[in-house]
Amino acid sequence: MPTYNCGRFIQESINSVLAQTYNNWELLIVDDCSTDETEAIVRGYKDKRIRYWRNAQNEGAAQTRNKALRKAKGKYIAFLDADDLWLPEKLEKQIAFMEDKGYAFTYHNYIEIDESSKPLGVLVSGKDHVRKMDMYSCCWPGCLSVAYNAKVVGLVQIPGIRKNNDSAMWLQAIQKADCYLLPENLAQYRRRTGSITPTSVWRKIGWHYILFRQGAGMHPLAAAFWTCVNIVGNSYKKIFYIKRYETV
Repeated sequence: MPTYNCGRFIQESINSVLAQTYNNWELLIVDDCSTDETEAIVRGYKDKRIRYWRNAQNEGAAQTRNKALRKAKGKYIAFLDADDLWLPEKLEKQIAFMEDKGYAFTYHNYIEIDESSKPLGVLVSGKDHVRKMDMYSCCWPGCLSVAYNAKVVGLVQIPGIRKNNDSAMWLQAIQKADCYLLPENLAQYRRRTGSITPTSVWRKIGWHYILFRQGAGMHPLAAAFWTCVNIVGNSYKKIFYIKRYETV
């Protein structure tokens, strides 16, 4: 769990981990020099499974995530940003799915919520079986939905790109194992103001180019090609795999 100034939300996120029906976990929180109450909130937890570090200087989400991955000891690695939530059976069901099927890299459905944790009526799903070319064509997994077997995938470390650093992780992981969908909603992704997700179409294109050029180390022509493919792939995902539903 990398975090930066998420004091408004991090307690709810941590509590969603504490509520897991699967208990054999460690929560590694790396604080990228928050200036709000984040540190005080985290240090208020006395559960020994929750471990906290604070960067000496602001390093960005990619390097902060890298640090947590280097410190992780578990067989399985899962991700939760400091403003998102897991449902209580997320770990139990996902790990059972991986063990039963022999999968090393998986993701699942999730819904979107607002800053008050109210559902926005959006369900995000994806392809049942994501191969290497599929992952290059579209970022299928949401970060909060991924789990992978570190013994198979190995230590993932990514360049310090400012955006799409989760996508850069999946481009590494897919080299070692295909990714499979557990078709259940097991998490909640928070839409909020102040997010670093770019809104301009041209900015999104630019950050996708950086993902492939710097994040994946591609030749400029290859990076430009996959950027174009990704634009089409993400549009395909939005049409066929992001569904709207009525909320109560």
